Amino acid sequence: MKKLFAAAIFLLVPLAASAEKADALKPINIQFDKSDVDQVTQNYIATGNVVITRGTMVLKSDRAEVKEAPDGYRTFILIAAPGKLATFRQKRDGGPDLWAEGQAQRIEYDERADLVKLFSKAVIKQLEGQKITQEMDSEFISYDSRKEVLVGRNDPAGADVQGKGRGSITLAPRRAQAAAPAAGASAAEKK
Repeated sequence: MKKLFAAAIFLLVPLAASAEKADALKPINIQFDKSDVDQVTQNYIATGNVVITRGTMVLKSDRAEVKEAPDGYRTFILIAAPGKLATFRQKRDGGPDLWAEGQAQRIEYDERADLVKLFSKAVIKQLEGQKITQEMDSEFISYDSRKEVLVGRNDPAGADVQGKGRGSITLAPRRAQAAAPAAGASAAEKK
C-alpha cells in the first residue's frame, strides 16, 4: 500500500506547477470585518469574512493572521469557523489558464519556503480552466510549490496513523483518446 501511495505521489509531480512567481512581489490587500495590527511585531489579525488578495492569489477565511519576518517574508494562517472551510486559489505558472485551489479548516502558507499546509478536511485541486486535472483529499496535505511535491496524511496533525482513515487522489487522463474506426469502413479494410 505504501508503494502504491508513493507511486501515486510521483505521478502527481509532473502535473504540478509552481504558483505564479509574479504574485510574490505584488501588494497584499486584506479585507475584513475587524482587525488588530501590531506594527512593532508586524503581526496582523483579521476576523470576519476575511479576503486576502495578492496578484492572482485569493485566500478566504473567518480569521486570518499575517506575520511578517524582519526580512520581509510573510506567513499566512487561515482558520475557518466551526463547520466552514478556509479556501485559497492561485494561478500557476506554465500556461495561460492553470490554477491551484484548496480548502481545509486551517491553511498555513509560508512564502519563504513556498509551502502550503492544509489541516482537517483538506482538498487541493489543480485545474486547467474549469477542468480538474488532479485532486487530492486527506486530513492533512502539504504542497511544496518549489519542489512540486504533494504529501497526504490521514491525521490532521500531519501524521500517518494506522486505521485512522484514507485519502484519495484523482488524476485526469493526459493523453488524447484514440480515434474510433470510421463507421463506413469497407469489409476489406476490416480484414
